[in-house]
Amino acid sequence: MIVSISSDAEADLAEGYWFYERQSPGLGDYFRSCLIADIDSLSYYGGIHEIALGYHRSLSKRFPFCIYYTLSEGILVVVAVIDARRDPLWVRQRLS
Repeated sequence: MIVSISSDAEADLAEGYWFYERQSPGLGDYFRSCLIADIDSLSYYGGIHEIALGYHRSLSKRFPFCIYYTLSEGILVVVAVIDARRDPLWVRQRLS
């Protein structure tokens, strides 16, 4: 399966990176590598996750982040990587 990351999702990853890098130098790199590993695993497990707000939603294994994606004809597109602690109304608006 082909996995693609949208520019919005890349921006989400960058925002998360800088948040954790400010907490402790090097933590941002760990965050990014963990989330990329979670996204890479979608090439095997894409489509098995629950649908929330019109998108499949996978939970990160190490950080409190949700990976929202679409799946169509063997192409998986990550549309957002959102902190699960965000206000649900904000998440709904972000994904609409």
